[in-house]
Formats: sequence, C-alpha cells, structure tokens
Amino acid sequence: MPEYQGQKQELETAFENLIKQVPGISDVRIESTSNGGILAADIDQPDQLHGFEAAFVTPSNEKWIVCVLTRASGEPRLIRESCARLLALINKSPERDKLYPVVAATYISKRSAEICKEMNVGYLDLSGNCRFAFDSIFIEREVMENRKVEKRPLRSLFSPKSSRVVRIMLGDPSRVWQVQDLSETAEISIGLASKVKQKLLDLDFAMASSGGLKLKEPEDVLHEWSREYSYKDNESLGCYAPGGMHELESQLQNYCQLKNISYALTLFSASNRIAPFVRGISMSSAFVDADLDQVAKDLGWKPVPSGANFLLLKPLDEFILRDTRTSKDWTGMVVSDLQLYLDLASHKTRGQEAAEFLFEQKIRPRWKAKLGDTG
Repeated sequence: MPEYQGQKQELETAFENLIKQVPGISDVRIESTSNGGILAADIDQPDQLHGFEAAFVTPSNEKWIVCVLTRASGEPRLIRESCARLLALINKSPERDKLYPVVAATYISKRSAEICKEMNVGYLDLSGNCRFAFDSIFIEREVMENRKVEKRPLRSLFSPKSSRVVRIMLGDPSRVWQVQDLSETAEISIGLASKVKQKLLDLDFAMASSGGLKLKEPEDVLHEWSREYSYKDNESLGCYAPGGMHELESQLQNYCQLKNISYALTLFSASNRIAPFVRGISMSSAFVDADLDQVAKDLGWKPVPSGANFLLLKPLDEFILRDTRTSKDWTGMVVSDLQLYLDLASHKTRGQEAAEFLFEQKIRPRWKAKLGDTG
C-alpha cells in the first residue's frame, strides 16, 4: 500500500474512533472521495491530497456531513491552502449549512491549528491534536509531542547554517530579500538559501512577491527558533577563578583583545548590562571563539565539573558572534539582542523571564520602528 493511502486510512480510523466517542452520535457512515461527494471532483495529486466524508446524526438530531481533506504534510502553508479549498467547495454546495470542513494530516502544529481556527475549519492529526466545533459538538485536544515525525525537505530551519538566513531576516523584518542577497550575506550556497526560503514559505513564516522574500510574523519565527536552540548546544567549559564577576569578565576581555580572539558576554552577564532583570547572579558567561581549555589555562582558571563561576562557550557557528556590541557601562563585547534572547530563553533558571523582558524592552520596539518606517 502506498504511504499516502496508509496515512489516509489511519486518519479515517482516528476520525471514526473520535466521533463515535461523542454521546448521542448515531448512524455514522464514512466514505472515501472515490465514492463520490463534494470532494471527489477536486482531488489532484493522490500522494498530496485525498479525503473522505463522514455522515451522521448529531445529538440534536440534525444530519451533518463532515468533509475531510487529508494532507501528506501538515505544514502551515499547505494547511491554509487546504482550508481555502474546502471552504470554496462547501460554499458551492446547496447543503452547505450542514457541511463542516476538516483538514487532517500526520501532524498539525500549533501554528497550523491557529490557521484552522482563524478560518473556522476543524482539524485532526495522528498525535491526538484535534478541534471540531459545529452544531452542538465541540471537541478540542492539544498534544505537545509530535508522535509521528514527518520527513522534511530541510533537516532543520534552525540548524547552524540555515539559521543564518533567519538571523539576518530577523535583524530587519521590514526588509524584502532576494535569494542571492541572502546567500551572500549569510555566506551559504544559493541552493541552501533557496531551501531555507521554501521552508519559510511552507511554514507560513514568510511571503514571496516579485520584490523578494519577507517575514510575516517575526515574533513567531523567533519563538520557534528559541524552542529549537539551546546555549548548551555549544561546546562549553565551566571554570572557577578567584575574583568577582566584573573582575573576571575584564580579565577575559583583556586576554581576548591581546590575542585578537572574537568573544562576547552572554546570558545574565550580558542581560544585566543590556536589560537588567534578574539579580543575584553569581556566574559569568561568554562566547570565546578559541580552544576553551587553552583559554582557561592561559588565564589561570580551573576547569571544574561543578561550582563554576565562569562558563566559557565556543560558538557552534561564527554567526553567533554576529552584530556584537559594547554596552553603556562596559567597553567589552556583548552578544546581539537576538542571540541573547535565544541564550536566555534556553536557560532554566529565570532565563525565559529575562528573555521576554529583553524582547519587550529592546527587540519589539526596534522591530516596531523598522516596520513602521515601511508603513
């Protein structure tokens, strides 16, 4: 059996099991689009789009038909297209007042679910996520874990190289980009830049026009990136050295300047200088683009498995140190606001609170100003 037929059968079974759990539902009949119905004439590529219709009597003794389009992928762009197609088909039917549209896929992400809600379309996936709201029926379930991992054309939008494009576009959400410009600025191949562009479109994070590519919802993109990223993904070395935080940070600054090594403070060392929120921090943190063991040795700092008061991080990609800057009360380097947000958001000890404070104080106002300039 082809993969798409197996998925369609699983979705039919999942729908049937769910709808039969509703008290008062009766006379349930499920038919594939191959047997007729309003969807039958609109099926195009079978491995991309299929469907079925379920007729039954609701608890209020009304006859309803649920029209379900099943997609091989639940990516937001495809879900939006499916919702629009379903609504157009239903609006042509004389029985439209008793027809309810539903899209079904292996996995419906939170963003795809929001699109369905906005368009008043139900949804269902194989992880258990669903929402139906019609007649006297209301069912809504949210499952955080994707139990059915989909094959994706790009390993991850937020892998080190691919995320360079995201970083650049988030730097100025008002700008419209050509793929060639993204490739050159991100220092990646045209091929990878094109794949990232397509992924952004598939996820409904960006829109394409004759002028190029532009982000639609930069806050959503940053949030999704923060869910995929952790500062712990970088090579790290915890050290102990006598002295206060500022004293040790100055030691690192002088050392890196002398050795011509790229570096920048991050986590609470940076946030306390850029957007102070958390007090009582006793450990400094910094990215250093060098051999961490050698740095610690040269500084006379002792690597320790616990009890560290300085965390050295080696950036997994050079763009982590893109757009570093100084702060008002310190001449050393600090990571960009975007990088600081990502690092803080992945820190369990009050990091997410500090990240949101940074976003509201620094990132959102800057984005608002840039987007306001473009109308």
